[in-house]
Amino acid sequence: MAASHSVDPARWQEVFEVLMSRIGGRFARVEPWRRVRDLVPGLLSDLPRKNCWSIAEWAGQASPHGMQHLLGRAEWDADTVREYVLEHLHDDDAVLVVDETGDVKKGTHTVGVQRQYTGTAGRIENAQVAVYLVYAGRRGHAAIDRELYVPRSWTCDPDRCRAAGLGEDTVFATKPELAARMIGRFLDAGHRVGWVVGDEVYGGNPKLRAALEERQVGYVLAVACSAEVTTGAGKFRADALAVKVPKWAWAEAVGRGRRQGAPLLRLGRHRPGRTPPRQPPTADPPQPHHR
Repeated sequence: MAASHSVDPARWQEVFEVLMSRIGGRFARVEPWRRVRDLVPGLLSDLPRKNCWSIAEWAGQASPHGMQHLLGRAEWDADTVREYVLEHLHDDDAVLVVDETGDVKKGTHTVGVQRQYTGTAGRIENAQVAVYLVYAGRRGHAAIDRELYVPRSWTCDPDRCRAAGLGEDTVFATKPELAARMIGRFLDAGHRVGWVVGDEVYGGNPKLRAALEERQVGYVLAVACSAEVTTGAGKFRADALAVKVPKWAWAEAVGRGRRQGAPLLRLGRHRPGRTPPRQPPTADPPQPHHR
């Protein structure tokens, strides 16, 4: 959902009504649409904990069953609703951000739950993890796609999958594979984006990088220091190659809304397959620029 520093309540209500009217036809029945009218304000509220129970209570509903039905069983076209978001936030220079997040769980019945690392807790916990795709541009940012990470401990247990409602065609997919699937859907729908960004989980996967290059999509993906990068002079560890890139070839970039003391993004220009750059003998080293 798009964010802003200040919101005119009257204008917000007007835009909200336009949105509700716009997406109304994406629901098979009127009841789920009415639930969405309660769900969206609840998600945007200042509730300290947001789930079906708390949002239903906040909206004055007697039980969470309606919200649970909306999110778990009701028929509505979430992918087509996403088209409205992209239309509203469209920016030729937008980027796609891919990252995962987890929800710590106590039991063992939630789909995909197991002991695994989750950034939510910063350690290994019993958690459910999903990969998200975020569209970010000048007009705002929004989560536009999602894929649940289903570990091998689940996909290798058909009875457990069946009991949890997973289809028989459910197969294991790594997080980079889930990311590639979502990015592919985005591009196949005719959308364009300047860059894809992600952390080492995604940058360390050569198939994802190759898929982006094949689709001619730029990317800024983190890799481990030990990752090998192919150049015209041979293969180098990423950290060794970074040392070979001269100071004049680096630039520093600052993201919008950067917190005081937050690190800068340092960019060094090098194309895989080429020899690491050398400083032109007659050129003065340019100064790093900030954005």
